[in-house]
Amino acid sequence: MNKKIAVLGAGSWGSALANVLFENGHQVTLWTRDEKQRDEINTEHTNKHYLPDFTFPDNIIATNQLEEALKEAEAVVFVIPTKAIRDVSRQVSSVLGHPITVIHASKGLEENSYKRISTILSEELPSEYVKGIVALSGPSHAEEVIKRDLTTITAASENEEAAILTQELFINDYFRVYTNSDITGVEIGAALKNIIALGAGVIAGLGYGDNAKAGLVTRGLAEISRLGVELGADPLTFMGLSGVGDLIVTCTSSHSRNWRAGYQLGKGKDVETVLDEMGMVVEGISTTKATHELARLNNIDMPITEAIYSVVYNQLDVKDVILNLMQREGKSE
Repeated sequence: MNKKIAVLGAGSWGSALANVLFENGHQVTLWTRDEKQRDEINTEHTNKHYLPDFTFPDNIIATNQLEEALKEAEAVVFVIPTKAIRDVSRQVSSVLGHPITVIHASKGLEENSYKRISTILSEELPSEYVKGIVALSGPSHAEEVIKRDLTTITAASENEEAAILTQELFINDYFRVYTNSDITGVEIGAALKNIIALGAGVIAGLGYGDNAKAGLVTRGLAEISRLGVELGADPLTFMGLSGVGDLIVTCTSSHSRNWRAGYQLGKGKDVETVLDEMGMVVEGISTTKATHELARLNNIDMPITEAIYSVVYNQLDVKDVILNLMQREGKSE
């Protein structure tokens, strides 16, 4: 099965997924808005800002022309920041003229509307050309996927045929893909785990150990499940790869941008400084705001999310916020 695939977004995860697809025998075009990045990929076959130790195969072509990337593509993979999904979807809609399967590997909620990424895609892309929308998510660091470390991930869609196609496109000896019909749960787990990862980084930055980390991850999973179920997700989804699996890998590894950002916050740096030094999108920052507001609208108790929001957006002292969490009234688990 040789397919032409357009991967939109040449960050670390987009680059890694493009390489998986290429190694599986597909023709891959990688789209980036950045002309310098395009030229680097096409001439040097590197993407040093995101993956400094990785070299692309010569046959992966980068372009900054969306129409060129989409030409004859049978599947389009969105791997761009959540805040850019709607704008890029509109651009795709303006030039798309044939049916495609839409796959996204982004993780977040849209600010102000609080919508999931698949919802945004369904609103902006022409329905007559969309065969199905799939969320590709799970415990996966780009830095390990490019080294062919064993990785397991979920392809979630209400359209079973689209989920199976995505599985077939990506699955190989080191990259195992499961299908799932609960796209709501998969997307909620993918987005909200970034908030908990910020908290895990904060705890590490303050010098707390494994007890604190385990407590945060466990209670964080409870928060994610509460909101997810309220929004229509299957609670069992959060016990799977895109739930507890993604939460574990994001909260325990320095590969995670969200963990690294939280670590710096725990060390006393302000949010603006942390983001400037990261030089990459930290999805957990904007997702914290969207989730904080969404939880209040739905009257869902999410104390860890509220605590992270207080640190990031109200500039409260991290130590005081953690003390307040620990001093909350005792409850049943």
